Amino acid sequence: MNFEQRSESKASLADRIPPGQTLTTGFPVLHYGDVPYYRDMSKWNLRIFGLVEEEITLSYNEFMSLPRQEYKNDIHCVTTWSKLDNVWEGVAVSTVMERVKLKPEARYVMLHAEQGWTTNLPIEDFTRETSFFGIKHGGELLTPEHGYPVRMVVPHLYFWKSAKWLRGIEFMEKDKPGFWERNGYHMYGDPWQSQRYDFD
Repeated sequence: MNFEQRSESKASLADRIPPGQTLTTGFPVLHYGDVPYYRDMSKWNLRIFGLVEEEITLSYNEFMSLPRQEYKNDIHCVTTWSKLDNVWEGVAVSTVMERVKLKPEARYVMLHAEQGWTTNLPIEDFTRETSFFGIKHGGELLTPEHGYPVRMVVPHLYFWKSAKWLRGIEFMEKDKPGFWERNGYHMYGDPWQSQRYDFD
């Protein structure tokens, strides 16, 4: 590789890291509260409710039988680390939404996770082609610390929007803050705009 190629490579890498972020090759574990450990998966389900014509609940077996695909992305945590070239296996949001008939006033989504953790999204971000339900990372099932059995993955926003231990998807007419947003995080969370906290 000559000097010009090296310079181009460094420039391309820098273009993928938002302002204020530091590159990591690890996968840091950050959470608040206890990590849920599932021993009886018959007790896990995913509830889809709110502004829908009919509420839906998918069992663990039903969810895991949905078609999956591979995703590659970069992720950016509000605590300033970025991890590039992640390889995931997951379920497309569009696959789940095939089962859902939204009411016309649905504009926002609240993601509900174990232990009452929540985070909000505009519906356009939830249904974006790059958003998905993650099941595997790096060829392995998610660990409990990283959200087993299912976490939302919304890579174009700060990673707290990618809710671990997902249990519910609520469709809403008006935006409202989730747990993290009520506790100081930005309502939207665009890493390229450094939207970390509510005063940004």
